[in-house]
Amino acid sequence: MSPYFTAADQFAVNPALLLALFGCGILILDFLIQPNPKSKRLLILLALAGEAFAAGALLRQYKLIEEQSVVALHGFSGSLIVDGFSIFFNAMFAAAAILVVLISYHYLEVEGEHNGEFYGLVLLAQCGMYFLASGADLVTIFIGIEQMAVTFYVLVGFLRGDRRSNEAAMKYLLLGAFSSGFLAYGFSLLYALSGSTRLDQIATALAQRPAADPLLILALATTMVGLLFKIGAAPFHMWAPDAYEGAPTPVTAYLSVASKAASVAVLVRVLMSTLGSQRINWEPMLAVAVLLSLTIGNFSALTQTNLKRLLAYSSISHAGYVLLGLIAGNRTGLTGIAVYLLVYTFMNTGAFLVLISLRQKGLTGDDIDDLNGLMHRSPGHALLMALFLLSLAGIPPTAGFIGKYYIFLSLVETGHFTLAIVAALYVAISIYYYFRIVRAMFLNEAGQLPAAVPGWGVRVGFLLTAAGTLAIGLFPEPVVRLAGRSLLR
Repeated sequence: MSPYFTAADQFAVNPALLLALFGCGILILDFLIQPNPKSKRLLILLALAGEAFAAGALLRQYKLIEEQSVVALHGFSGSLIVDGFSIFFNAMFAAAAILVVLISYHYLEVEGEHNGEFYGLVLLAQCGMYFLASGADLVTIFIGIEQMAVTFYVLVGFLRGDRRSNEAAMKYLLLGAFSSGFLAYGFSLLYALSGSTRLDQIATALAQRPAADPLLILALATTMVGLLFKIGAAPFHMWAPDAYEGAPTPVTAYLSVASKAASVAVLVRVLMSTLGSQRINWEPMLAVAVLLSLTIGNFSALTQTNLKRLLAYSSISHAGYVLLGLIAGNRTGLTGIAVYLLVYTFMNTGAFLVLISLRQKGLTGDDIDDLNGLMHRSPGHALLMALFLLSLAGIPPTAGFIGKYYIFLSLVETGHFTLAIVAALYVAISIYYYFRIVRAMFLNEAGQLPAAVPGWGVRVGFLLTAAGTLAIGLFPEPVVRLAGRSLLR
């Protein structure tokens, strides 16, 4: 009889275990220490230390896979899988979490809500994401989704004295619980059809079933509803604008990049590996979600004056572009998904970082009018915002162009010419609303708002996001090669 907990199990779960330990440690330490700025900085250092230890554990996983020349390592009787795909996505989650920890100090100080549990919740959310990227079992994946979701419910409502934050958290909680019900129902049907919760065993069982099986189609539809909600793709996007607007801006940045990437990781693994034999059923569903996401996201963004809502609708359209890589389904498409999500982490976080830097006592910096004449009073912020917006629009030589290039290339290679043309037309629409912000910063008269004075964390965040946005755009080959090696096999 094998032991319940083996060395292989510990090796597979070690990064998540470290994140959980540091997250809980921060919560306990915050309760014990004196509430002063020096103590809060200690908690930030502890959060960064947790990220460093978790990154070290990921690096050891990568080295062992390379040394043994194996495709994947398994833990917990196959419930967890450590492969290039999981390591790539978990490294992306770590980058997003580090950026959020760095940029949150200034924001929370301004809001008077500098409570240490914020940093613990960021690490615990990332712990849930680890199980999404590494999960090879329906139960493991569902637990990871719920751990991530519950922490984000708390983080969205973190500003306890702000009615918008409280309202956004309540809406997100109610709609999130509704989507979790769909996902649980879909997973239960997959279990009923296959007799197993293991993804590889489900794949084997479903490959022998006819594509027209009504129960199978229902299982696919309900599973897709639950996962598309987490991604923020239309028509299951209704939570995103309110949650993005009401949440603290660092949380909005984290929610928009890390949560989306984690949910996409699950969707890629489930659709490409487990449900690959049922592409004839799920590809039309995905195509409808893509068209709705591009249409609703881009046209709704045209009328927005609040920057966080504009970026929320922009995020919906970006979800559509990511899903195009799944519709293509070839090596180029999967590489495009990985590259797109990585560059989106840098450029979207950078855009929110400008809003965080502009936020001061009594001044929100969340409306387009708040950026009027920004080039005259804070030229550095204006140039950085222009860089991030150009990248979000997919203008070369920024990183956003590289992500879109591989998505469009995959559609051309697989003969999805109509989708490629429609998606290209929506790029033109996105350029219009992004350049509304650029025009306000460079051409409008400067208002009475004072110049922004970013803290040390914001400065480091600007350096990392701008460097990532430019470096990947100018020298994409290393990232593309790394993304290609991380693909599912």
